[in-house]
Amino acid sequence: MLALKSRKRRNDDEMLHGRASGAPEDLFVLPRPLRRVVRFMVSLATGRIHIPAHTGTVSAIAFLAATGFYGMSLGGHSQAVAQATTSAVGFAIEDVKVSGNNETSEIDILEKLGLDGTTSLVALDVAAARARLAELPWVENVEVRKVYPKTIQVTLTERKAYAIWQHGQELSLIEKNGSVIAPLVDNKFTDLPLFVGRDAETAAEKFEADFAKWPDVRSQVKAYVRIAGRRWDLHMKNGIIVKLPETGVEQALTLLTRMDQEQKLMERDIVAVDLRLADRVAVQLTPGAVERRQAALDARTKALKKLGNPT
Repeated sequence: MLALKSRKRRNDDEMLHGRASGAPEDLFVLPRPLRRVVRFMVSLATGRIHIPAHTGTVSAIAFLAATGFYGMSLGGHSQAVAQATTSAVGFAIEDVKVSGNNETSEIDILEKLGLDGTTSLVALDVAAARARLAELPWVENVEVRKVYPKTIQVTLTERKAYAIWQHGQELSLIEKNGSVIAPLVDNKFTDLPLFVGRDAETAAEKFEADFAKWPDVRSQVKAYVRIAGRRWDLHMKNGIIVKLPETGVEQALTLLTRMDQEQKLMERDIVAVDLRLADRVAVQLTPGAVERRQAALDARTKALKKLGNPT
């Protein structure tokens, strides 16, 4: 038996080399890379290689599946198929846990995530979800995590409102650096300082810090109005306007504080206090105060006349 197998193998080798037993040595010889292929085909034809049952069927199915996945990839449908498949086996998102959202509504978060009840946790693109959530006005930073099998964890860090900025007829909430957060839509932030005018939002941080030395004046200010991008007017809660200079603001506020302490300036019947000139303070009276002052002057003039011309 051993002799037969050896002889048969020798015959196969002779066929691989392109010659039969007793053939001349100068016949055509197959290249080395092809010998293994031909040897396999000869073994397959002679029955020495056993092929399991259903191999052809399995191979055909594998070929068709590979072709199908390749086609879906070219057509851009692989994500949809993966999502449908993983949802069907129990990975559909059922719970979204949100933390850190004081101003951002959960409804807006869900809309940005685009969940429809059948979205698969496995197929969810975390980077894309994070990018969409970052578009929300209050969101400064956001993290999105998958918690298997059915939960998304969203953690927000929100921007902080520093002041209200009025530009034209519009009111917006701004950060300390002047960046606009969102339009003002309710009375929740009415205690924040109000800055009015062009460039007021970017100059607000420095000017607000300068007022730390004068808390009494600051507590009376209703609005900080930027004038020509160079200086400020203070609109006080009692209606008086304090006109500050372009430079020397500290000296002007020191003078205003002293005059208010000594003469109760801010309690008087006046319209405005002009501190733009370093050597003088101009005070504008209200129309009623002007009339009363004029009446007092007229009465004084009459009284002096009577004293000078007795009857």
